[in-house]
Amino acid sequence: MLHFAWETLQLPLYTIWNTATVGDGAFAVLHCTAGDVAIAGLSLLVALVIVGNPAWPTERFIPVMATTVVIGIGYTIYSEWLNTVVRKTWEYSELMPTVPLLGTGLSPVLQWVIVPTIGLAAVRYRQEGRF
Repeated sequence: MLHFAWETLQLPLYTIWNTATVGDGAFAVLHCTAGDVAIAGLSLLVALVIVGNPAWPTERFIPVMATTVVIGIGYTIYSEWLNTVVRKTWEYSELMPTVPLLGTGLSPVLQWVIVPTIGLAAVRYRQEGRF
């Protein structure tokens, strides 16, 4: 749900906000959210294989979370470059701040720091019985 909310809120940072129909915008949000869920799941899986152990999330929580976030950020930088520079399948609007030197949108990078951190923290707190 957090990826869906983030995708919805960042839509004005892309030109599709001004050029697409409401249906196209809704499709873009759903499509990007589905991609986010796939990226998150695969990032977590790879992180668990590389640095996790069977007692996760009780043990090795921080290394797994950090690795998941780094993989998500790395893929995001690659994907944003591929789709904005090479394929030109989407463009940033003038509202999108970018990361210096990379030119990658700041919002997608922050998404892969904030959303997985919140989601994984929720998993840990739930496992510990805190909520």
